[in-house]
Amino acid sequence: MSVALYARVSTVRQAQADLSIPDQLNRMREWCKQNGLVVAKEYVEPGASATDDKRPVFQQMIDEATKKPHPFEAIIVHSRSRFFRDLYGSLHYGRKLSQVGTRLISITQPTPDDASGEMMVNMISMMDDYSSKENAKHTSRAMMENASRGFFNGSRAPFGYQVVDTDVPGHKGKVRKKLAIDDKEAFIVRKIYGWYLNGLNGHLLGIKKIAQELNEQGLLMRGGLWRSQKIHDVLSDPTYRGEYSYNMRDSKKCIMRPESEWIRCQVEPIVEEKVFDDVRRKREAQDPKKVALGKAVPHALTSPILLTGLLKCSQCNAGMTLATGKSGRYKYYKCCKKMSISPHVCDTPNLPMDRMDKLILERLIEKVLAPDRVTLMIKDWLKHQEKMQGSDDKTVQELTRSLKVTEDGLNNLYSAIEKGIIALDSSLQSRVNQLKDTREKIVTEMALLKRDKPSFRKISPKQVAYATQRMKEILLDTESGYGKQLLNLLVEDIRVDGKQATVRGNYAALDLAVDGMKMGTPIGVPRFVNDWCARRDSNS
Repeated sequence: MSVALYARVSTVRQAQADLSIPDQLNRMREWCKQNGLVVAKEYVEPGASATDDKRPVFQQMIDEATKKPHPFEAIIVHSRSRFFRDLYGSLHYGRKLSQVGTRLISITQPTPDDASGEMMVNMISMMDDYSSKENAKHTSRAMMENASRGFFNGSRAPFGYQVVDTDVPGHKGKVRKKLAIDDKEAFIVRKIYGWYLNGLNGHLLGIKKIAQELNEQGLLMRGGLWRSQKIHDVLSDPTYRGEYSYNMRDSKKCIMRPESEWIRCQVEPIVEEKVFDDVRRKREAQDPKKVALGKAVPHALTSPILLTGLLKCSQCNAGMTLATGKSGRYKYYKCCKKMSISPHVCDTPNLPMDRMDKLILERLIEKVLAPDRVTLMIKDWLKHQEKMQGSDDKTVQELTRSLKVTEDGLNNLYSAIEKGIIALDSSLQSRVNQLKDTREKIVTEMALLKRDKPSFRKISPKQVAYATQRMKEILLDTESGYGKQLLNLLVEDIRVDGKQATVRGNYAALDLAVDGMKMGTPIGVPRFVNDWCARRDSNS
């Protein structure tokens, strides 16, 4: 009978020691020789856990064992724990092999080939599963205790640090380890933080530019090129301010553990805490996920392309992004789906970038930012606000009546209890509590309506004229980047359908911009606010 041998160790370190795998193979070869079996193939899995099936050699063996014709009739292992340490996995792959007539044989755990043998196999698998989980539990507990005492468990230190031995004895005669600053790498970490906060040679640098600058200067990441994600990791890792966290991630489930389970260790900081906090605040202000106004600047605003994030293809509802031709000499806005899926997905033509930018700005300045039209739009918006406020006033009146009824009910109950007319039992107490909850909800809702009540004002022609002139200057300023921010404040999107572009704007944002640009204030863009509503269209 031809057979295959499968040998495995759990860690790369065990494989490098080159002790266990040769011993497994020698014992299996000798056993096959004694039993007259022919070894057709040997599968060796160095450094892979048997608690799951994410093992390339194991999967190759299973795949070949289930093919026809079968290259071997049985798989030989030293013990069943080499095959699997998870009960479900052991049963699943054992059944998969048996269905094609391939046996699984352990040379140290022989079992009869009948029902009793199947029961023994299940019991062995169950004990292997239990033993694996117990070992993992004890190992995890020991590693968490090690981390809580300030020692390092990993084998690879975060960039900027190195692993050094301590004088404290550890497991099996070894010494415990800790993190220490690597001066050469720490120099690069400090540059990353400095460039992100202060820029380089008078120019602010984003994460992508920092990576490019480091690579161009030959300041590599342990021999490899820097990527944007790695720069982001360095800027967001609290280790660099002196706080290293262990047990943050469940590697089996690939999820983050609750913060309460993290073990925090103090290490020597590479950057000052104030520098780290300044970087954190700047990252939060530019986080593309926090697109709510006033909380962050969307990623589209940081792009040098004016209409990025605004242009939409009407046919497939996809965004339009930058495309180039003739080795970058010509720049176009092109439908994203045409670029990523197929050029035939829609008929929207490519739009020359310079001409499109100029056209949108000209139409916006000419048709939208004319002082007379701005005045009409703001008056329309304020009328809408007054109408909404009228509805809120009615709601407040209704809530006031409900509050009076609720308070009268409570006062009547209190009076009856004081006069001894009724006794305060559990059911009556429940009714009192219910009325109190109702009163609290009404008062809270009234407070919210009063808090959000808009303040109405009169707009003067001088203020509108000044604000529109300022906005025109900002939109036409191609150097500061404020034009793009103002455009994104005023414009919701620009939908392209053939040769027509429809600009959809926001009356509330226009009102905010006019009110925010007081006469005598410097040119700037109003801060984002949280409420965008009552969107209207303006066609060009």
